Amino acid sequence: MPRPSNGTPGLPSATVDPAALRTLALVGPQAAGKTTLAEALLHRAGMLTAPGSVERGSTVSDHDPLERRMQHSLNTSALHLDHAGLCIHLLDTPGAPDLIGQALPALEAVETAAVVINAAVGIEPMAVRMMAYAAERQLDRLVIVNRIDAGTDLQALLGQIREAFGTECLPLNLPADGGSTVTDCFYRREGPSDFSSVEAAHRALVEQVVEVDGDFVERYLNDGDVDPAELHAPLEQALREGHLVPVCFVSARTGAGVAELLDVIAKLLPNPTEGNLPAFLRGEGEAAVPLTATPDPALHVLAHVFKVAVDPFVGKLGVMRVHQGTITRDSLLYVGDGRKPFRVNHLFLLQGKEHVEVPRAGPGDIVAVAKVDEIHFDAVLHDAAEDDHIHLKPLPFPVPVHGLAIEPKRPGDEQRLWEILAKLVDEDPCLKVEHAAHTNETVVYGLGELHLRVLMDRLREVYKFDAHTRPPRIAYRETLTAPAEGHHRHKKQSGGAGQFGEVYLRVEPLPRGAGFQFVDEVKGGAIPGTFIPAVEKGVREVLAHGVIAGYPVVDVKVTVFDGKAHSVDSKEVAFATAGRKAFIAAMREARPIVLEPIVDLEITAPAAALGDITGDLSARRGLISGTQPGAAGQVVVKGQAPLSELSAYQSRLNAMTSGQGRYTLALSHHDPVPPNAQAQLTAQFKLREED
Repeated sequence: MPRPSNGTPGLPSATVDPAALRTLALVGPQAAGKTTLAEALLHRAGMLTAPGSVERGSTVSDHDPLERRMQHSLNTSALHLDHAGLCIHLLDTPGAPDLIGQALPALEAVETAAVVINAAVGIEPMAVRMMAYAAERQLDRLVIVNRIDAGTDLQALLGQIREAFGTECLPLNLPADGGSTVTDCFYRREGPSDFSSVEAAHRALVEQVVEVDGDFVERYLNDGDVDPAELHAPLEQALREGHLVPVCFVSARTGAGVAELLDVIAKLLPNPTEGNLPAFLRGEGEAAVPLTATPDPALHVLAHVFKVAVDPFVGKLGVMRVHQGTITRDSLLYVGDGRKPFRVNHLFLLQGKEHVEVPRAGPGDIVAVAKVDEIHFDAVLHDAAEDDHIHLKPLPFPVPVHGLAIEPKRPGDEQRLWEILAKLVDEDPCLKVEHAAHTNETVVYGLGELHLRVLMDRLREVYKFDAHTRPPRIAYRETLTAPAEGHHRHKKQSGGAGQFGEVYLRVEPLPRGAGFQFVDEVKGGAIPGTFIPAVEKGVREVLAHGVIAGYPVVDVKVTVFDGKAHSVDSKEVAFATAGRKAFIAAMREARPIVLEPIVDLEITAPAAALGDITGDLSARRGLISGTQPGAAGQVVVKGQAPLSELSAYQSRLNAMTSGQGRYTLALSHHDPVPPNAQAQLTAQFKLREED
């Protein structure tokens, strides 16, 4: 291992021996101290001569200028350290709920999810969410209680952890001397403790572990104890099955419990051959079948890209976890279903912003390749052409619903804006960009205000691009509520050949969501068949631009039943004009209305805020369809509300829930707007038309 200098990380070499690896992700809420804990672990392992500080912007993890300015993690950072002859791959993830798209993929790259809890704050929603995600992915789980020196009632907090996450949560060590140190209670049977007793905690752990193995149960009942050194296999089984979720106490700032945590990682957490195998699938949809990836360096390669970073200067960087086989420089790898392999010219270990080239990587290693344009998030890399259609079970990402309309400040920069946004979307699976044709806007969607603010900061500071933003326009629609008829004769004579076309048509409402139907019932060739498509073209022009408020017309049946043509002057342009104006006339007589989008809304928030939330939704014309209890004192509220009433709703929800509420949206249907809203929308349209 290179000798570290002050503040400069030492860098271990990648290994192809899975038994010598440990992989874990630090996950949990913002301000739980994950980055500070990562610094403490690096320092304790000898990778740093002094730990960095989040406040000073000197940590290995938070190397992005935005992270240092905002003083919290915005991206998942890969770190590596050597301890007790092992290489430990450590992922430090952001804790803000808006940035869960960066944190969740880290669970695909590790055997263990370490959920960090701030003892001074207690169990927060993000801890609950990440614990649930880790359980769903069948990862080994570890709870790390940080800031044990904060004077908190740690015994009560342990009780809350067991109530929220299950009685399988048992302490591996106990705080002592007011949180200035910790006492192991797995290998030790006695020692100092601020609460409980080491003997009782030891017995609880041993009993929990031996329950998974009948032979050890019998020995325990006969002998009254079992040497913990003999319990490695049943311990790993208990961790794999979720029968044991260890709890460790630390103070990242003082260093209390950090050495003990390193020993827990080295001695008790699984290596890649001991954890649950990743959920690879071959094929698509219901036809997909499970595929086992074996952590054997001699087999063909299977690796998964869980993070993509696009640097304006370095290019695209694909960070991957190797699950099977060995990757070396000059390896030829395929990206998913791609038929053309790429050559691995450089293979890197990442230590924050540092890229150190290594000759090979095997099962369990977390490495990166650069400047491979075909690589994308969630790609599976392999070295056999027949291994296409292999993928991991999709992660349950929340749907991005917070929209921001964006346009360049400088005309002509639209193409560059799309190129930059495409790079940012490559990096974050919870960002989405689309062009809203009905409003002619470029809209970027994220998980919240922080998410979009970070995007705009990166656009401005990293890519030096200035843009205007505004809330996106609501996707209103127009329709009719009664049948009506319309007629228009288009006649134009200007010296030469004229234009003539006359159209009679009927409009009828269709059920909501039925779309548009065009029917030709012209008899006797009153309108020659060659001109019927022109009539439909004129009608469709109105469908796209609206009649009363300037929004697309939906759910309407148009029947052309009569008209007239001229043997010389009739042309397609004449019948298109006649069709357009006849349709407008019919729409105005058909009691037209404006429809607004109604969304399904699901809110997760502390139960104490239920009354405020339901009252606020009622004031926003929302309807509650049901409530149900969530985990750790949370409640889930389901209902529907008009999208127009939910502008900046996250800010309102933050105020009602002290920042602990989250919500998701999904379009349900369109309903008529209230009469006063329709009057306002039509008045605004008239003003625009006059201008």
